[in-house]
Amino acid sequence: MSLVSDQVRRLDAYLDRLPVISAEASSDEGGYEAEDQSFSIADAFAAPHLNRLLRIVQSFGTTGTQDSLLSTSRIKALLTKSGIPEQALKVNEASVKSPYENEVEWLLVSKATVQLYGVILNTLLDQIIPLSNDIWYWDEILSSYSYSSLYTVQISPVRFWAWSQDVYITAHARFSSAATSLGSTSDFVDSTRSRLSREWGQFYTIVRDSIRERSFSNIQRKVLSPVAFSRAEARRKQAQLKKLREITASGLGVLMDEGLQFEIDDDKSQMMIQDHHDLKGVVERSVALMDMILAEVSHLDISVNDFEDKVFAGVEEDPELSVHVEETITSNRPTILARRLLSIIDEVLPQHKIAMKKLTTENGRPSLLVRYWLPGVVGLLSSTTILKILVNRKAEIITWITELGSTVRDFWLNWVIEPTHKVIRTIRHDESSEIAIMSRDSLKADRESLERMVVDFAIDKPHFAVESSSLSDVQIAEIRSKVAEGDVTPVLKAYEKDLRSPFVGALRGDLVRSLLIQVQKTKVDLEVAMTGIDSLLKSQELVFGFVGLTPGILVSIGLFQYLRGVFGGRSGRRQARKSGHAVRVLRNIDRILAEARPTESNVLSYKDHGLLLCEVHLLRNLAHKLMPREIEREFLEDLDDLANIKGIQVQQKALERLRWAYIRWLR
Repeated sequence: MSLVSDQVRRLDAYLDRLPVISAEASSDEGGYEAEDQSFSIADAFAAPHLNRLLRIVQSFGTTGTQDSLLSTSRIKALLTKSGIPEQALKVNEASVKSPYENEVEWLLVSKATVQLYGVILNTLLDQIIPLSNDIWYWDEILSSYSYSSLYTVQISPVRFWAWSQDVYITAHARFSSAATSLGSTSDFVDSTRSRLSREWGQFYTIVRDSIRERSFSNIQRKVLSPVAFSRAEARRKQAQLKKLREITASGLGVLMDEGLQFEIDDDKSQMMIQDHHDLKGVVERSVALMDMILAEVSHLDISVNDFEDKVFAGVEEDPELSVHVEETITSNRPTILARRLLSIIDEVLPQHKIAMKKLTTENGRPSLLVRYWLPGVVGLLSSTTILKILVNRKAEIITWITELGSTVRDFWLNWVIEPTHKVIRTIRHDESSEIAIMSRDSLKADRESLERMVVDFAIDKPHFAVESSSLSDVQIAEIRSKVAEGDVTPVLKAYEKDLRSPFVGALRGDLVRSLLIQVQKTKVDLEVAMTGIDSLLKSQELVFGFVGLTPGILVSIGLFQYLRGVFGGRSGRRQARKSGHAVRVLRNIDRILAEARPTESNVLSYKDHGLLLCEVHLLRNLAHKLMPREIEREFLEDLDDLANIKGIQVQQKALERLRWAYIRWLR
């Protein structure tokens, strides 16, 4: 809910609490008995006209509606439907209205005034807020000579067109005067060749002199360079926009502080309800105030103080206030107000919007066509070249796209899907997924072969194993157990003996046999070491699976985040942008309060209050997007304390409270 909607709801709720029959109306019926008076009131409200008015009053209400503001067309339709603007101003005896009907008409007109008040506040807010962007645009132009040069190029066609029009208008005026001095059109057509040549010479002279005058008429253009002239123009437009923003903010502050001030206070509501005459005067003055502000806010030839003085003087001297009208028309004051409301809707408000639109168009940033005509022209001229390149390289482009798609698909299957399947099989202890660097039964076969070799060698050469000439079964079993533990002592003894006479041992074959057995022993030892490494790998199999999966996952996540940031717009980035906007709004509020010049009552001036209301309006709109609902409710309460005129110290404390209490959602 916006700032204006809250204000309209409060005013409308205050009017709903007022009794339809005022003390003034009751005093007119003081001569009747109480019972007769109650019957007369019931008869009056039973009239069809009053019932229609009461239904229209309910249509103006905001209690049961989600949107508290009505459009100007809806307000106009309800006022016209009530028939109040069509009533005659002069009252005769036959058309005297009952006090109850008069009170209902006052209530209807007051509710219409509240709705139009909200529309005008929204209009002023919508006009002030975009001005800051235009002022910032001129700051950017003036902050850099490069930007100023670019701006000069952007507006060069517009300046050339304006210069051409001036030359054409001047030349046309001079040529028309010259043709008139020479005679009628028929004489001009039938003239001789020499006269025709002379007139063409005069025409050339006129155009040449017009161009020369337009070229040297502006001393500033003669002295300054095009870029310097553009910077001077940017400063002038920026100054106009700043003045327009200040005057519009002053009008907003005047309307918020002085318009429809019913002195709403729940503790004193009963006392204020008794004086309806003051309430009607407030409504009248508020309508006159809205009329004056809309009429004068677009005039930039006066200062802010002069604007405020002119508005208040115009309200005091307004000829349609009840203090300035005849006594016979006083009873028809609702009709006067209703007609004035329709006049504001039909004439004053549209004229105000047109005037403000003209000012912002003349002094605001150039249109998109002016700012981007140069890139558009470059793109248009280069479009044929780009099209030719695309056509000539059509096959290559299709190949690139196909290969890119194939690469993406293979990467996804080989580096993401397949490693994921392997990790899943590892988690499930799938035997086909186990890591192995050697065959499962290779060590067992080689070890048994080594045992057989050593046992056969010991049987053939028992003196190397025992002292006897033969081996018993027990001794053979003992040799087998030692070989299983890696002890091949009989073979090593034979090898040591054969090394003493290697040629003899080689001829007998014992040396070669012992060497081959040792080779088998080395092979078994190597397989034992490999088995240990294999066991280590199996214990870390899940880790290696995730290591193989990680590169594909990281690349996929990075690519997804990049594409999401380019095409989708990340919600976190949008949230950070909104938070940054809220922080800048708080900075603007702090600056307004720091630079404000308080009045004698230690409150903000109308201009500063209007600027503050604009920033508060922006914060209220951002609160719904940044905060939870329960936090938003408290935030809006603190914003109301900041916007209300209770003294600068109170507002500064409210701003400080906003900073530390809601830093979690505003950082």
